[in-house]
Amino acid sequence: MLSATTRSDAVLRRLLSLHPKKIDLALDRILRLLANLGNPHLRLPPVIHVAGTNGKGSACAFMRAMLEAQGLRVHVHTSPHLVHFHERIRIAGKLISEEALVSLLEEVEQVNAGREITFFEITAAAMFLAFSRYPADATILEVGLGGTYDATNVVLHPAMTVIQPVGMDHKEFLGDDLGGIAAEKAGIIKKGVPLVVGPQSEIPREVILARADQLGVPVYEFGQDFVSRPEHGRMVYEDQQGLLDLPLPKLVGRHQIENAGVAIAALRHAGSFEGRKLGWGSDAGIERGLSTVEWPARLQRLIKGPLVEAAPKGAEVWLDGGHNPHGAEAVSRAMADMEEQGERPLYLICGMLSNKDALGYLRSFYGLARHVVTVGIPGEEASMGAGALYDVARRAGLVSAPAEDLDDAMLQIHAWTRLDDDNTPPRILICGSLYLAGKVLAENG
Repeated sequence: MLSATTRSDAVLRRLLSLHPKKIDLALDRILRLLANLGNPHLRLPPVIHVAGTNGKGSACAFMRAMLEAQGLRVHVHTSPHLVHFHERIRIAGKLISEEALVSLLEEVEQVNAGREITFFEITAAAMFLAFSRYPADATILEVGLGGTYDATNVVLHPAMTVIQPVGMDHKEFLGDDLGGIAAEKAGIIKKGVPLVVGPQSEIPREVILARADQLGVPVYEFGQDFVSRPEHGRMVYEDQQGLLDLPLPKLVGRHQIENAGVAIAALRHAGSFEGRKLGWGSDAGIERGLSTVEWPARLQRLIKGPLVEAAPKGAEVWLDGGHNPHGAEAVSRAMADMEEQGERPLYLICGMLSNKDALGYLRSFYGLARHVVTVGIPGEEASMGAGALYDVARRAGLVSAPAEDLDDAMLQIHAWTRLDDDNTPPRILICGSLYLAGKVLAENG
């Protein structure tokens, strides 16, 4: 169990001080550092590289669970973390230890020698160094931002690339042109490497497929070359290799059935590595992985802890870190599905960063959420204030009120449930930000 402050926290703070005052999206800095480290990114187990706006982390979690269910050792890089930085680096099935993390960070810090480099770049260099030093059967790399100039896009010959649904996010870096954003994501496509394309709207789909066609890569597209769907309380996956009748994923929501399908397609169609076919698509491993997958703060039901105890008696408390309109659509659809299965009044506790499309996010819950309580995200300078988010919720047509903190939010929900004169225990969704989700998980224990 990690303490509240660790040695790695001090090193990470030092690394933040190296961050350039102005970020130019380029790979020069990390390529220079990796070269000085002996190019560890070129000595990895076979890589699955995953980009997209939403569903990247879930697809990575499904693939890891399915591979580990086959007895394989898997390196995994994801970002951001929820509570501790260590969550970003999983070495052969285990989160990186504090001792190993400190040693790696200090090594890359020394080799970097004080030169400007982004926090993500220098910590990605530490990740590559770790993955190159420990044996494993597979590596799963989640893109941090965009694709073309992301620090993970230095791997020259992955076994598979995956592009999950592309939507609007990170406008300050990627702009507000959906086609341009899709082109950045498509920057991970490599000649000769198969590509799995998750569900896409029309503009991103055209951009991604055009780039794939230009490079002549084998493409496996959701809805065209494979499909996954719920059927009679089960999940069905189907492609040219045949049909799999599977249990529903442990992760909740129709979007997770789609994410699971993308993961299965990636494992079934991964290319060769050093001349050998990987053969990652074991039916038994896929089935076990669906039942064992873990991915916190993605429609995660909280079943114990202070927040659950503070909720109205019998309430369901759910946590989700989605923070853009596309993510909100998926979560609101899952909430609507839950409502069909068992009616409960839905209350939101929402906190968001000021650079997110709060209006677009909250509009997805119009006609579904009975009330919204807005909160600031403690400790986050970029957090939207509870009052400002309350104004946005009202513009979205939602009955809303600001709260001082999560405890106050729960007290307000208690009051509303009494005023609503509804004896049905509510369903409470804490949502709007991975940063808020991380605070919840840290405080709820």
